[in-house]
Amino acid sequence: MNFEYSPKVEALRARVREFMDRYVIPNATRWRREVAAGLNPPPVVDELKALAKSEGLWNLFLPGLKPDEPGTRLTNLEYAPLAEIMGQLQWASEVFNCSAPDTGNMELLHLFASPMQRERWLKPLLEGEIRSCFAMTEPDSSSSDATNISTRIELEGDDWVINGRKWFITGALQTRCKVAIVMGLTSPDAEPHRRQSMVLVPMDAPGVEIVRNISVMNHLSAETHCEILFRDVRVPKANLLGEEGSGFALAQARLGPGRIHHCMRSIGQCELALELMIQRALERKTFGKYLHEHGPIAEWIALSRCEIEQARLLTLKTAWMIDTMGAKAAAAEISMIKAVAPRMQVTILDRAMQTFGAAGLSPDTPLADLWTWGRALRFADGPDEVHLRAIARREVNRGRKTLGSAAAFLTPPLDAGEALRG
Repeated sequence: MNFEYSPKVEALRARVREFMDRYVIPNATRWRREVAAGLNPPPVVDELKALAKSEGLWNLFLPGLKPDEPGTRLTNLEYAPLAEIMGQLQWASEVFNCSAPDTGNMELLHLFASPMQRERWLKPLLEGEIRSCFAMTEPDSSSSDATNISTRIELEGDDWVINGRKWFITGALQTRCKVAIVMGLTSPDAEPHRRQSMVLVPMDAPGVEIVRNISVMNHLSAETHCEILFRDVRVPKANLLGEEGSGFALAQARLGPGRIHHCMRSIGQCELALELMIQRALERKTFGKYLHEHGPIAEWIALSRCEIEQARLLTLKTAWMIDTMGAKAAAAEISMIKAVAPRMQVTILDRAMQTFGAAGLSPDTPLADLWTWGRALRFADGPDEVHLRAIARREVNRGRKTLGSAAAFLTPPLDAGEALRG
């Protein structure tokens, strides 16, 4: 495994970094002002999207992008360092048409959409004309095990009829959100992993009701996280994505690359937090010393650098495995990065906030927002405990196959006679 970036990727990193430094980061204050004014979407995002598209920094996440589709075809390993740069501002990925949940939805449509579905939804998503949401999690079901999903999708004549409640559906209140990919129960009597299907539901379909925009840690995010009620929603049979009963498999296909994106954005946010922590430690004095001269803060800086480098290498390895062997072969590594990156983010952001003192809790720095998002990521795409359980199960199964092989490294106890003679 060689994780040295190719000349192609180095050139793209430089271009994305320059675009961020020159256009996106200087507009962060304007973005906050427009969001506070209730502008949806903020006009600055549209302006920056048009500029990024004109410069060819567009749709950088799709390995299977076709020659006639807008964007740059990159592998997961090639895209990963770009996602890290974009991640420093939570809204910056949209500027490059690389924001969740649209990225995962475009990947699904790219792999499984019918010609009609591609024309109606994938094409405008690739062009950045519309947005989308992914409706899987439910308040009444443990969505960490997707086989528990209870929203019903039943075939009546030529229509699928959807009834159920979803929540924490990212982006559903965006004015340009025109379609939801809804996962629900179509075959209750099938084996557990063949009970679910996905259907494409226009957001303006009768019976789709956005109940509320749920706050995260008492914070309402600009991207919105909604509770949605589907009451006798009818869509044509042609809106089925993939095959009936393939919902679980589609969800797994969607989540592999998406976790790479999430983790690399987390790493970018941790790099920013560490940079701010170091700057603060160089400028602020307490008890006659600069903060970095105090042992605990010097240790925080050192540990944060170690943790970032470890997480980055593991994520790049996972991206390489997905590219070369497929997401199934990388299942263990996907679980590892999903558990490692959010915990790292919460830890490093907590150190940075502590270094800033009360200012770290205020809106004067991005640290509190980034801490909140890191905490939320410990649930997104499955809670930590599910991934750690999967990792442990694989390790224990591996251990069963080699049980006793490490016995030679154990010192046998002395019998009573040997003990006395010794």
